[in-house]
Amino acid sequence: MKEFFTQRIKRGLVRRLNNLKIASVAREVARKEPQPNGAPVVFFKASTGIDDLSWNSGFHLLTTWALRLQGIPVAYFACNSGMSKCVLGTNRDNPHKEMPCKSCLMQSKALYAGVPSQVEGQKSQVHWFNFQRDLELASQISSLSVPELSAFHFQEVPLGPLCLPALRWILRIHHLNDDENTRYLLREYILSTWNVAQEFSKFLDETNPRLVVVFNGQFYPEATARYLAKKRGLRVLTHEVGFQPATVFFTEGEATASPIHVPASFEMNEAQNAKLDAYLAKRFQGDFTMAGIKFWADMKGLDEEFLKKAAGFKQIVPIFTNVIFDTSQPHANTVFEDMFDWLDLALDVIREHPETLFVIRAHPDELRVRKASRETVGGWVDANNVTRLPNVIFIPPNETLSSYDLIAKSKFVMVYNSTIGLEASIMGAAVLCAGKARFTQYPTVFFPQTVDEVRARMKEFLTAETIDVPAEFKRNARRFLYYQLYRTSLPLGDFLEPSVRVTQTRLKTFDLDDLLKSKSMQVILDGLLKAGDFLLEE
Repeated sequence: MKEFFTQRIKRGLVRRLNNLKIASVAREVARKEPQPNGAPVVFFKASTGIDDLSWNSGFHLLTTWALRLQGIPVAYFACNSGMSKCVLGTNRDNPHKEMPCKSCLMQSKALYAGVPSQVEGQKSQVHWFNFQRDLELASQISSLSVPELSAFHFQEVPLGPLCLPALRWILRIHHLNDDENTRYLLREYILSTWNVAQEFSKFLDETNPRLVVVFNGQFYPEATARYLAKKRGLRVLTHEVGFQPATVFFTEGEATASPIHVPASFEMNEAQNAKLDAYLAKRFQGDFTMAGIKFWADMKGLDEEFLKKAAGFKQIVPIFTNVIFDTSQPHANTVFEDMFDWLDLALDVIREHPETLFVIRAHPDELRVRKASRETVGGWVDANNVTRLPNVIFIPPNETLSSYDLIAKSKFVMVYNSTIGLEASIMGAAVLCAGKARFTQYPTVFFPQTVDEVRARMKEFLTAETIDVPAEFKRNARRFLYYQLYRTSLPLGDFLEPSVRVTQTRLKTFDLDDLLKSKSMQVILDGLLKAGDFLLEE
């Protein structure tokens, strides 16, 4: 308990000092900002932090500073208690709990120090939007069920569908319960979405921007902004944390889908192959992080007990799952309704093949601190009595058994949309993928396009003597991973570093001239202003 309070005090002190530094640099940017040049770039901020500087808030801040220093006006659209219930402020255990607006506003005020609020003729401006409840809308949705709310449209705006990814994310589930707490949250999200839509539409009328930039585009405020801007024909860019530490990923598509274009002519040279191999060697030993979290610091190989059990079977097939509420899942669910629908199919086939040992591995992110899933693979395993089957081993999310050792001993590998599928292809394994993944845009895995085809392929692979894997799968997987790591992930570590809590960041000390000279920032500015490809040159 003492350590908890010590860490909390330390985080508070570091946050305060960081905000003072941010405000100081923000004012310096305001002083140095030249005369405006052309229409503004709109930056929408509502879901990238509450009381500390998140990595996406840091990327947002650095990019807007660089634009303004180049004479490009920025129009910030920022929340001033503008939602009845925001995503990050929602308390899933107590949905009626008051929003943490005070601390959030203090953080936002520090970010935009020196930027006037809608002053005529100024270089850049910030628009603080407030919340106003629409009583007519509130009346229309007051008695609707969760399924009815989920599909609800109002004045041609798909309010319900815009809310679903955020609601699933904050509740840490995919299948929504039709209970009063869920109905209440979804009603408040819908009312908040409509308020954002009204406010942002007026803001777009007033600013007439050249383009709009939003955080990943899945949470309802940003999803609404993206929807409205695209409807007007405006160019919209989304951003997310990149695939390396302290990096950002920008795209004209949806950042959570990672639409990465790898030219057909790209072939990796000796140096590039060596660079990727060095990365993979560390990855295969568990030396990697995801969103700042190191899950498998003590990754272990297959133990004697496992090997003894496996020796009693003809073959091994691992099944790698995902976190059901993750913002990648709306993109993944193209063949199956959701991941559990796929697991249900797999279980039917598992029962038919007692000669095969199936190893169902839960994703380590299911138990992430402050982000633990409430609809888990472990729960599905228990509900279906899966572990009673003699040919199934379940690996829970906190188990550090090496997935790569498991792949090496497997007949083939089954994934939904996990990155492990890409890595398995690189290892030369046959990979049967069931969900649309960032890498399935290229021939990297076997990806049947119907439920029946998935079942047929699974049965075919189980009974085949050998599985012929096209050589292009491994080649394309390596090319794609290289682009993902070293071309699309833009490093900004010269300006940001991990804070006390590594999922948050703090500003380094740097000269503003160095920000503009940064290769990554030049790529970002070129992408924003000249429709560049957001690729880092080597």
